[in-house]
Order: sequence, then C-alpha cells, then structure tokens
Amino acid sequence: MAANSRTLEIKVISAENLQLDRKPIKKNASVTVRTDTNSQFRTTDMDTEGGAYPRWNETLVLDLPTHSKSITVEVQCKTSSSVRTIGTATIPASDFVGGYVPEGYLHFLSYRLRDHKGERNGIINISVSMEAQKMYAYASSTTWSHSTMGFPAIGNKSFGSGVVTGVPVWYGVYQKDY
Repeated sequence: MAANSRTLEIKVISAENLQLDRKPIKKNASVTVRTDTNSQFRTTDMDTEGGAYPRWNETLVLDLPTHSKSITVEVQCKTSSSVRTIGTATIPASDFVGGYVPEGYLHFLSYRLRDHKGERNGIINISVSMEAQKMYAYASSTTWSHSTMGFPAIGNKSFGSGVVTGVPVWYGVYQKDY
C-alpha cells in the first residue's frame, strides 16, 4: 500500500432483480469495482446459477487513492454475443471513509443500480471496510537500567530515548462524587 492510498476491502455479496431489456437475466453475471480515477479495478467470478438474484460472496481488495471521491460498482452479464452492462452504482467514499467510525469498521451497504438510460435496474449488496493503518511499536534499551517501549517521537530526542509511551486511561475512574 502506498503512502497516498488506503487499502479497501469490498465484499460483493449479492444483487437483486437484475434485468436485461426488461427481462430477468438468466445467468452469467459478474461485478467490476473501480476507483474514480479508473487506475484500478477488480472483477468477481461469474455467477452462473443465480439468474436475476446472483450471489458472489467474493472479497475484492483495491488501493483507494486518498484523493478519490468515489468508487463505481458495475454489474455485467455475458450474453451469447457480448458482455453487457446491467447497471452501475457510484458510491461516495464518504459513505465508508471518515466520520465517527473507526478505520476497519465493516459497513454493509445496498445501492440502486442504474442502466445506461439512468433507469432503475436492480440493487447491489456489498460490505466495505477500510483496512486500518498499521502502527508499529518500537522497543529499545538505553544506558539506563530499564528498557523503553512506545512509538518513535518526531523531533527532539534529547529527552529520554526519543520514544513516546502512552497509557490509555478512562476518565470516569478518577471522578469523585460530592
């Protein structure tokens, strides 16, 4: 994962009421997920049995650039002559990035698909989670008689060994009832 992107895990679960030329599709549906920059995309395997209600339960992993505003989910169907787009949904990144939920939170989302004319054409069910950025703890021994453990401090290393140590404390423990 590059420093200017985040890893996105998208589980394509299922779709509902997919139609091609106003008739329910019979089989061979797949899903492609793209970033808004179209620099990356991933595609599921083809569902050959689900018809208008296909199931994939397949996880796709993408690097989402930090400047991306959305991802696009596109459902396609393989016909005897070509691969046709059934419907598309553009999902704003704000639906699963930021806000008051922690990174790694699993969002279950359903979106209306639109065909090339902009008309409703089914629903796509997905789950999305942003992989939490990894933090590494460092341990070091100093000339002191003990070792320190924590995260490296930026800047002034003259005090201690340049390692920051934090201990989570629940504030309610220290409140007194008067």
